[in-house]
Amino acid sequence: MQSLLSPCLTDPPAALKIAVEATLPLLHRFAWTPLSGGRVNRLWRVGTMVIKLYNLQGASPLFPNDPKAEALALRFVAPTGLAPKLRAVGEGWIAYDHLEARKSKATPTEVAEALNNLHNLPAGNIALRIRAGGSAELLHQAQQIAALCQPILPPPPADPGIAAPQLSVIHGDAVPGNFIATSQRLCLIDWQCPAIGDPAEDIAAWLSPAMQWLYGNEMLTPSEANEFLQAFPAQTVERYRALAPLFHWRMAAHCLWKAERGDEDYDHALQLELAALGAI
Repeated sequence: MQSLLSPCLTDPPAALKIAVEATLPLLHRFAWTPLSGGRVNRLWRVGTMVIKLYNLQGASPLFPNDPKAEALALRFVAPTGLAPKLRAVGEGWIAYDHLEARKSKATPTEVAEALNNLHNLPAGNIALRIRAGGSAELLHQAQQIAALCQPILPPPPADPGIAAPQLSVIHGDAVPGNFIATSQRLCLIDWQCPAIGDPAEDIAAWLSPAMQWLYGNEMLTPSEANEFLQAFPAQTVERYRALAPLFHWRMAAHCLWKAERGDEDYDHALQLELAALGAI
């Protein structure tokens, strides 16, 4: 299937509107209101639902963009309250419940608690891709991404020789823009990158200065970062800290990959990630 998505899409494509309203007839009475926030796919609010249209060329070497995985994850996670309820799946699109965000943003502790709850779900009950955990695998992936770019990054950190942990359900794209604080709880959206993997991956995504900046946040203060980390098990935090140089270098490689393909925001994001790496 060719993507229905165009780079500057505000109105829904006619084919998408027809497909959605054929599947969810009650939505024909509602206007389609574009939603901001997504950097790859496009979203509209239609009545009480969100319609997500995938950019089928929007995957990167670090972040997949898999509609089937998102539908699978929503079905599995939504009953826990950590994700919105899936309402329909079409070719290249899904529909799920719209979440009303409260005025105050989520605290670092709330974010950490939501991730802890996700990581504690039974990983054997969902057939997601396996994202191997050890430091050797992490370094290899980072080097593969960097090899797709101009050789301008500093040398990668040394492999600390850390084995894979017990793997958990992870969001895979736990950046600040993918948390919605409602009046009842904190929920995660944009589940196109879920995996069975290392919980430290989600910690690294949220703490990434590049991702904080790209999603419109001020840089985390040391106290905010510490508040976030203190809500995780000590062994998970210890593991994250040992892997942090590799996580920052891999994110820098991702930012370079994006910047070289025309996403100018990632030029500054790259410098933020390299600065964090240099501060370790």
